[in-house]
Amino acid sequence: MRTTRKYIGALFFMALGTANVPSFPQGQKFDLLIRGGRVIDPRNGIDAQRDVAIAQGKIARVAERIPESDAMRIADASGLIVTPGLIDMHAHVFYGTDANAYLSSGTHAVAPDGFTFRVGVTTVVDAGGPGWRNFEQFKAQVIDRSLTRVLSLLNIVGAGMRGGPAEQNLADMDAERTAKCALQFPGTIVGIKVAHYQGAEWDPVDRAVNAGKIAGIPVMIDFGGHVPELSLCSLLLEHLRPGDMFTHVYAHVKGRQPVVDEQGKVRPCVFDAQKRGIILDVGHGGGSFLFRQAVPAMRQGLAPDTISTDLHTGSMNAGMKDMLNVMSKFLNLGMSLPEVIRKSSWKPAQVIKKPELGHLSEGAPADVTVLRLREGEFGFVDTGGGKMPGRMKLECELTMREGKVVYDANGISFPLWEKKADHR
Repeated sequence: MRTTRKYIGALFFMALGTANVPSFPQGQKFDLLIRGGRVIDPRNGIDAQRDVAIAQGKIARVAERIPESDAMRIADASGLIVTPGLIDMHAHVFYGTDANAYLSSGTHAVAPDGFTFRVGVTTVVDAGGPGWRNFEQFKAQVIDRSLTRVLSLLNIVGAGMRGGPAEQNLADMDAERTAKCALQFPGTIVGIKVAHYQGAEWDPVDRAVNAGKIAGIPVMIDFGGHVPELSLCSLLLEHLRPGDMFTHVYAHVKGRQPVVDEQGKVRPCVFDAQKRGIILDVGHGGGSFLFRQAVPAMRQGLAPDTISTDLHTGSMNAGMKDMLNVMSKFLNLGMSLPEVIRKSSWKPAQVIKKPELGHLSEGAPADVTVLRLREGEFGFVDTGGGKMPGRMKLECELTMREGKVVYDANGISFPLWEKKADHR
């Protein structure tokens, strides 16, 4: 049986393109054992109390009981929730000090490591900060210097998300150069982004989709602000492809039809688009999530496919706050905990075509999050200043990135100081 499981596991990781699947012999000393938690791993259909062993930066074993003597270090997760490392599919981390640069090496973006690990996020996707002209700056300045795994949606605007007139410049929206840059950095550039265009043309969307076709990657659309207003149904059913992403799904912004109409009904074309394979992404942000959209949409069965933050300085200290706060909102809107975890880990991994992430399969990168689900009286705020009371709230206890503890709120992975052999 064990031989059969190893063979199946090897085939699985060969299919993912992962070479040199590690072998973890019985009785070896694991680097860390996460003991006794409720493991929720949607990719593998697990929602049960399990132990998780980690070695060589990989998930080594998931089982009902793993001897503590097999591990060099123990993290007691009793009463806690153990999940794959969370994936925030819409954030802005191309930080810098360039003048008037907005989210493309500007001060409105944030350094990822300061805002990811403490809320269980191990992978973040920058949503359109760089374009083909400055992607290599982004790579050197952010990707290569971060402990967080940083991926990118490349802006169709060559100069990136610099705000103002730069994002209205059709002459700088080059599908072929954008696709060429994406193909130069496969696996790091995982999609194309369109945002903030206010004209009456479909050109930015169509050029982005063309770039996505050439590079074999999806497109994310931040839709709105058009004068005159463009049709939401045309976008979803005629211009986007299955697998493309419509972000800010619960927004009601100028120049865009909301998904919930004036009579409180979800537009039928939005249901049709989701059935067609268009990915509905939360992208909460500082101005793009309203309970008066989300509540009736959820009640009518329009749940998001992926949960994300739209993290930047304008959202993190307002209603959005962080990934766990957004996930907690959906718990209190009636989504089950396993579904919230799936839409914050395995589903985004599938959307961005990174199937090696978002699960706890043996041999997978040991990106692991340990959460506490608190019950009490809490309040959640949307981007219009509306408050929703809630009874549940997620908090992060421990985050691991490729087998290393990168955040431990209460020291569950550390020995008591009296028992530590080396007191230096």
